Amino acid sequence: MNNKMFFSPFPDCLRLLVLAFVLYCCGSTAVLAQDSLPHARPKIGLVLSGGGAKGFAHIGVLKVLEKEGIPIDYIAGTSMGAVVGALYASGYSATQIDSIFMATDFDALMNDFIPRDAKNFYEKRNDELYAISLPFTNFKIGVPSGLSKGIYNYNLLNKLLFRVLPIRDFSQLPIPFYCIASDIETGKEYLLDKGYLPKALLASGAFPSLFSPVEIDGKLLIDGGATNNFPVEEMKKRGIDLVIGVDVQDEVKSRLDLKDAAKILVQISNFQMMEKMNDKIKLLDLYIKPDIKKYGVMTFEKGAEIVKKGEEAAVEMLPKLQQLKGQFWEGKSAMIAPADSVRVSNIMLNNNLQKYTRAYVMGKLKFKQNTTVSFADFTAGINRMSATQNFSAIYYQFEQKDGRVDLQFDLEENPNNTFVKFGLHYDGLFKSGVLANYTKKKTLFKNDVLSVDLILGDNFRYNFDYYIDNGFYWSFGLKSTFNQFNRNVKIDFSNGELLAILGINSLNIDFEDYTNQAYVQTLFAHKFLLSGGVEYKHLKITSTTLENSKPVFENSGFTSVFGNLKYDSLDHKYFPKKGWSFFGECQSYLFSSDYNHDFNRFSMAKSELVFAFPVSHHLTAHVQSEVGFSFGGQNSHYFDFILGGFGANHVHNFRPFYGYDFLSISGNSMIKSVVNLDYTFFKKHHVNAAANFANVDDYLFNSTHWLTKANYSGYALGYGLETLFGPIELKYTWSPELTRGFAWVSVGFTF
Repeated sequence: MNNKMFFSPFPDCLRLLVLAFVLYCCGSTAVLAQDSLPHARPKIGLVLSGGGAKGFAHIGVLKVLEKEGIPIDYIAGTSMGAVVGALYASGYSATQIDSIFMATDFDALMNDFIPRDAKNFYEKRNDELYAISLPFTNFKIGVPSGLSKGIYNYNLLNKLLFRVLPIRDFSQLPIPFYCIASDIETGKEYLLDKGYLPKALLASGAFPSLFSPVEIDGKLLIDGGATNNFPVEEMKKRGIDLVIGVDVQDEVKSRLDLKDAAKILVQISNFQMMEKMNDKIKLLDLYIKPDIKKYGVMTFEKGAEIVKKGEEAAVEMLPKLQQLKGQFWEGKSAMIAPADSVRVSNIMLNNNLQKYTRAYVMGKLKFKQNTTVSFADFTAGINRMSATQNFSAIYYQFEQKDGRVDLQFDLEENPNNTFVKFGLHYDGLFKSGVLANYTKKKTLFKNDVLSVDLILGDNFRYNFDYYIDNGFYWSFGLKSTFNQFNRNVKIDFSNGELLAILGINSLNIDFEDYTNQAYVQTLFAHKFLLSGGVEYKHLKITSTTLENSKPVFENSGFTSVFGNLKYDSLDHKYFPKKGWSFFGECQSYLFSSDYNHDFNRFSMAKSELVFAFPVSHHLTAHVQSEVGFSFGGQNSHYFDFILGGFGANHVHNFRPFYGYDFLSISGNSMIKSVVNLDYTFFKKHHVNAAANFANVDDYLFNSTHWLTKANYSGYALGYGLETLFGPIELKYTWSPELTRGFAWVSVGFTF
């Protein structure tokens, strides 16, 4: 029986009555339901401007909005406003964002800081020798597209936003969100409301010259502040009823206030925005302008003060904010927390890599597919890739689907494989020096590096290094160095006999050291560098003091074989706060041209161990121990361990020692200990105090007397400042064994 047959017996009038009754009941229910619901509140949008460190004020405003129960239905931002807005839109509370920002090292973020322990030994030396590195192509010196590739920032954003990364439509975030970047090719603003959120934020905050541009959807994007630093108009287009705007932009400054490059760049970028601000403010229902005139876009160290200024500005607007409060606002939804680890199912690389293989990339990452990786280890892997300088951009995305997480890399190989680098240094031994370096990768082989240093100044010197890097496999290298200096010294390379005969207490010597090495090396246990090879060294030591006698002490070549082991986990070469390092070497001298006709085969062993550990938040202790001795035959005294001075490069067997002048204490064996306390009283400013003790003599360890008392001691007080060109260090040193002290100055990275 069909429906038509079933209803056919009922008259049409009855059907109409039934239909009317149903409509009446539905209508009555709808009216009752409507009467029982509150009137729908207006949708509230929040717009946060860019402004660098001034953007900390946004956090203060958000704290007040949360406390007062003001609902936010949409968030928009540019640059720093985009970062704060995205974190809030993703589920973080204002208090959480405050804690995140206060714990962030913004100096590291701006400089794209790579921890020292993420670098191999070659990369550590490279970063601790040169102050400036510039690309060099077709005999022209280039300029990098930005001081930072933004990798530190990108790593941090991926960690913080990991739980919302599957959301590729930003309107689906806990609070809908969009941000603004600028198309560098068209000069127009570019709306980012879809895609990979960390990359969108990186583009929105890519301040020109500071950060490299970011490519998204085929567009090359920079900081949104260049085109629209206060994106109010788009908020109105999205049907938002009431818009709150928080403006932390700089106002136009006079010439008296424009005294540094950062302020000038910000002023230039603000010209266009200032002309539009009056129209933008008219679109707002509530305009909040924190009083942060005395702060700059780079004053991140004043973050807590700037947050407070944001709170104060929002509190002043409380009467107007209360009018926006929704009747049934229940506060912010459940907060999220940063992820600690991720299980990576697959690791995928882009297909257009030409120079570097998958094995090379995986070797730098040091984690595999189908493993759980902590974000600390993941970040360390990215840092190792960045430290190679072989990639101009390192982007990645976590793709989450079907219960697994795939890691997709988009790597851009650095088109520049040739660089020129520069540095400068001054110390009490080699005096002033300006370093010019030429570095070329892929000269003969795929993984090789050619580096040539020329040091011009009071003493010409050079370093040549050719190295084929095979990672964990055996690598090969050639090295050549030339060092020279002239100085009055307290030793005569004859146990003081010559000084006694001549009735003098010092000699003026010219010292030349020409050393060549061929070596192989590999990583041992993933952390230690094991090396071995053959060396040819030519020493020439003359003295103008002895014009009427024998002016040449030594003019011989020496052939030797050597092996050494290195480990270095110190977080800073000059002012370490934690970590330890070890160096041990054994070298056998087999042949000599024997200028003095007294050569005997001999061997030397030496080692150095350094520990650094924090005593308190600002105070760090460094403890160093060094041992060296000759064995297997009578060594040439020109290879003695010679102590004294501070700040110079460690050449030959010369070692620093507080309290004594350069090259003052000598012997074929020695043991030395140093204790140093370093106090960071202001960022990058250090005061320190040190004591060192040593026993130095010929065949020191043939007896146990070296255990009972230190024959030499010295003390030092100093000040250190970390700068772009390396540390500037001032030391006053003295010894109770001497009647005078010594003041030393060391400027720049040591070479």
